[in-house]
Amino acid sequence: MTTDPKRWHVALIGYGEVGRILAEDLRAQGVAVSAHDLKLADERGQALREHAAAHGVALAASHAATVREADLVVSAVTASQAVAVAEACAPGLKPGAFFLDFNSASPGAKIRAAGLVDAANGRYVEGAVMTSLPPYRIRVPLLLGGGHAAALLSGLQALGFQPKVASDRLGVASATKMCRSVMIKGLEAMVIESFTTARAYGVEDQVLASLAETFPGIDWEKQGAYFFQRVIEHGRRRAEEVREVAVTVREAGLEPWSAAGTAERQAWVADLADAGVFGTRGTPGFARSADWRTEADRLLAARSKKE
Repeated sequence: MTTDPKRWHVALIGYGEVGRILAEDLRAQGVAVSAHDLKLADERGQALREHAAAHGVALAASHAATVREADLVVSAVTASQAVAVAEACAPGLKPGAFFLDFNSASPGAKIRAAGLVDAANGRYVEGAVMTSLPPYRIRVPLLLGGGHAAALLSGLQALGFQPKVASDRLGVASATKMCRSVMIKGLEAMVIESFTTARAYGVEDQVLASLAETFPGIDWEKQGAYFFQRVIEHGRRRAEEVREVAVTVREAGLEPWSAAGTAERQAWVADLADAGVFGTRGTPGFARSADWRTEADRLLAARSKKE
């Protein structure tokens, strides 16, 4: 492996929002990038192919083909697939290649994935992305964990990442991320449930006034609109993440009542988004209303179909 990270070959497993942002920022530095995504096999793949062509990303037909020449593999898929992706990539890894697991998976899942990668002579590094990638892009706050984390730190910094080593013990970084998500993803779900219910009863102004009195530092109109937008656009991925959050809570010996409910609410919104309640994905107006009331009204109009 070359000592200059800018000359590394980076393989992206998952070419969704995260993968495409990383690809853009890495290619802007001249870094060689390959990518694989299951969506490439169906009609959803056209937009991915167009993006890859525009940014000089080499698309591959399989996990093994994507990682074969890679010095650094970044796995950024849905949370439930973290271990499966590690298993699919492991046989194709170059000896000593780093495998950075970006996925929002439980500590137990990270430990299982690490076992697969390390057994194949790769170097597994747990990654925990601590907030939404936009607007930080590649500079998003990132916690690293595991025995190979310190070895990867300077390479990631040279590529523009903003990593910190949380621990040389696997599970610490992901536990930090998962416990945070109990709050953040739960707050998203609670705001959608509270605001939409308030809208149904015609008491949204009173509720917002009360929240502003209790939490004067938060612009609830703006925050509400942001939460609605993010869940409508990314509710499926969020639901999967919060199911992993629930697993994390169970691994700690607690019943995940809050996390389980959050996952259901996020998935409910995602189902409605897939059904076209908020418009067509990819169009300018999709999940972009500056007033959360517009989206709440759409939820209320569709409620009889889903609840």
